[in-house]
Amino acid sequence: MSDLRARVEHALKAEIAPALELDGGGIEVLEVTNGVASVRLSGVCAGCPATIMTVLTQLESELRAKVPEVEILEAVP
Repeated sequence: MSDLRARVEHALKAEIAPALELDGGGIEVLEVTNGVASVRLSGVCAGCPATIMTVLTQLESELRAKVPEVEILEAVP
């Protein structure tokens, strides 16, 4: 696992995922390559396209603040 992926996982799981879990959702980091972090949302967050876009927009800005090398956060089904 790359250091960048480890930093992304830490930022998402330790600092951001607990808020998702309060709403019955979850997040899994699949890959981090060329500034793109690919994640899979689970639970309540996974079923609604509008929710996915809202969650991703919020998570992406928080993730960029914590891991500036990540430019894009994308959801993978």
